[in-house]
Amino acid sequence: MRALALQVDNLLRGAGTEEAPSGRVLRDWGIILVAAGLGYGAVMGSFGGLFGERFVQVLYSAIKVPFLLGVTFVVSLPSFFVLNTILGMREDFRQALGALLASQAAMTVVLLSLAPFTAFWYASAADYDHALLFNGVMFAIASFTAQWVLRRRYGPLIARRPRHRQLLRLWLGLYVFVGIQMAWVLRPFVGHPDLPVQFFRKEAWGNAYEFIAQMIWRNLAN
Repeated sequence: MRALALQVDNLLRGAGTEEAPSGRVLRDWGIILVAAGLGYGAVMGSFGGLFGERFVQVLYSAIKVPFLLGVTFVVSLPSFFVLNTILGMREDFRQALGALLASQAAMTVVLLSLAPFTAFWYASAADYDHALLFNGVMFAIASFTAQWVLRRRYGPLIARRPRHRQLLRLWLGLYVFVGIQMAWVLRPFVGHPDLPVQFFRKEAWGNAYEFIAQMIWRNLAN
């Protein structure tokens, strides 16, 4: 536990940004991502109560947050590896991988640090849509903070080989594209208190981008 706490401290302070992380450090960052994601997810799913059927929602939400981040990361990684290889950056990939995983772990740490605000919001507001919006703001703050960690760790790579700047932009595009669809499939994350608790919505396996396009078209038509 103490070793993981030290890793969290190093992660936030940006220690070891000049070299590729060891396998042990990568493992510790993965553990941090899962543990902190579980923590925030549990708080996220506590809207509407902690007992009875709502406790199942707490468990579902706890699982979904690290699952969302982890699967999005894993799905995006092969394409990014191929791009690094094509552009002649393969020898730097371990360090790049470390920077990407560090930003993911840092995001969940920030989310966990914001969990008390989420719990306080739930205690003072009972509107489901407001709860969704508030969690969206929390994820936006954590994502923005994670970008600082990512850019700080990518700095030495970019300084050594400027082409890494373009690769970083490509990664962000890939990650956001996959992440939006994954979040759509995994909903609900909060769960409406008046609806039965379920891991997936019945229409989960739809296309997020198709839904967004249809919504925009309907609004333009009106």
